Amino acid sequence: MKYLPHKYTKAFIGDLKLIYRAETEDKAEENLLNLQKIWKGKYPLAVNPWVNHWENVKIFFRFPEEIRHIIYTTNSVESLHRQFRKATKNRSVFPTDESLFKLLFLTVRGLSDKWTLPIKGWKNALSQFTILYGERMRIEGQC
Repeated sequence: MKYLPHKYTKAFIGDLKLIYRAETEDKAEENLLNLQKIWKGKYPLAVNPWVNHWENVKIFFRFPEEIRHIIYTTNSVESLHRQFRKATKNRSVFPTDESLFKLLFLTVRGLSDKWTLPIKGWKNALSQFTILYGERMRIEGQC
């Protein structure tokens, strides 16, 4: 968004939503082409990341809608990353990788007490995760 004038941000975001909310990969690719037609001429730096990384983005469409919704609702992920940066910004060097992992673990442990609100749509996503990755999911009541 930093490459767009503020007055075009809402319109650009609307076009991006058409991509990641598309029902199929083909429809999303069609919407990406439309985004390129509309925006690439004036603001190529805003469009190029989507085009250049399409191979990575299209993996998103292999998941069911319930999981995709959880994936693209990233506010909690961005908040966690901000807390990681805050915890590590004054420490430029860590003696070992393990010391960094410990710091990040303690940061998450301290933050998890604040996470009290349920994630919208989580139960549906959890059901889909269990169907897709049941052998990796720890279900309550099972060891």
